[in-house]
Amino acid sequence: MQEFDKLALTLQPYYSRFNVANRLLFTGHSHQAWPDAAFDGIREYSDMVAEQVDKKWDFAFEKTEIMRGYLRNFYDDPTGKYCREQNTHVLLVSWLSSLDLKNKPKILTTTGEFHSMYRQLRALQENGLNITFLPHQNDENLYEAIKSELDEHTSAVMLSRVYYETAEINTKLREIAQLTKLAGVPLLVDDYHGTNVVPLSFTNENLEHIYLMIGGYKYLQWGEANCFLRYPANCRMRPVITGWFAAFQQLDKPRTGKPVQFDNGDQKFATGTYDPISQYRAAAVTDFFNTSGLTPQVLLRQYSSQLAYLRNLFDDANFEGSGIEHANRRPVEESGGFLALRSGHARAIRAMLLDENIFTDARNDIIRIGPAPYTTSDQCEQVIEVLFRNLKKCK
Repeated sequence: MQEFDKLALTLQPYYSRFNVANRLLFTGHSHQAWPDAAFDGIREYSDMVAEQVDKKWDFAFEKTEIMRGYLRNFYDDPTGKYCREQNTHVLLVSWLSSLDLKNKPKILTTTGEFHSMYRQLRALQENGLNITFLPHQNDENLYEAIKSELDEHTSAVMLSRVYYETAEINTKLREIAQLTKLAGVPLLVDDYHGTNVVPLSFTNENLEHIYLMIGGYKYLQWGEANCFLRYPANCRMRPVITGWFAAFQQLDKPRTGKPVQFDNGDQKFATGTYDPISQYRAAAVTDFFNTSGLTPQVLLRQYSSQLAYLRNLFDDANFEGSGIEHANRRPVEESGGFLALRSGHARAIRAMLLDENIFTDARNDIIRIGPAPYTTSDQCEQVIEVLFRNLKKCK
């Protein structure tokens, strides 16, 4: 029995609806199982909305505050604002609309960004903006490239803390953040693969000035429609693409023709009406994490131990001519929460595993195997055993 089994076995009974004890769910980096508490939250919402009807919004906002409190604690960020939205893309677009792209049409980003950011920036590039995609594989080189490329035409720098394909951590984030701060250029960080896996202290790292995108679909176990944009309390950005939930407290004020106003709360980059059931589900999961003692450090230990174990299993089972290798050779301390393997047959391997009811996923030539806090060593052993049994059949 491995060190991480104790917590995993303790958690498994609380995920009975997803039956995690008897299923090989290794899409922890993509879609984790929900604890049973999530379904209690759904029922709670159903009862509340039937009783409160149009008065439901105040109750929904209370649930969102529970999620904000959790994020502020995870990031050691007491002053940050956290704007809730349905997905990171709408937050990204709202944020982009705040930039002076007419006079500063240059945006620096990397070659390792997830589709939502990459696709949108490519579309802007096709329409005349200067989008510079910098190689991301070497952190020191990336830092120097950003330093070299920053100029008076740069409106923003946009990059990930943990790269979605390989789980490699950008170890130069603090230095890049200070570089952009000195240049007066806003920095937007995609932390979808860092939240609830790799702790980050905004206070200790002097990151209070940056912007951060957070998604609840993966490691937070919040499910869909629970994303946040973290922004500084003194943010002066004024999104042009803006919805009425960014000024919810001003709806009864007369229209005067004055400039568009924003509430003082956390919803500066918000759009409009949404379904609050997602907040009830997520708030219930948040309470479960808190009462279960799943602190940032506990989660870090769990994921690091699982990743190290999966790597060792893979190395012990791998054979010459297998056609598969590590896509991330950085130490565990510089890696996120999943095992990234490179093979020219990544999608075929994923399909073979799925035929045996093992859930993983593949991106290009990389297959990703992601545990979750409830994953045991026995389950890790099974997925690696099936992986190489199928690879040997293909030889």
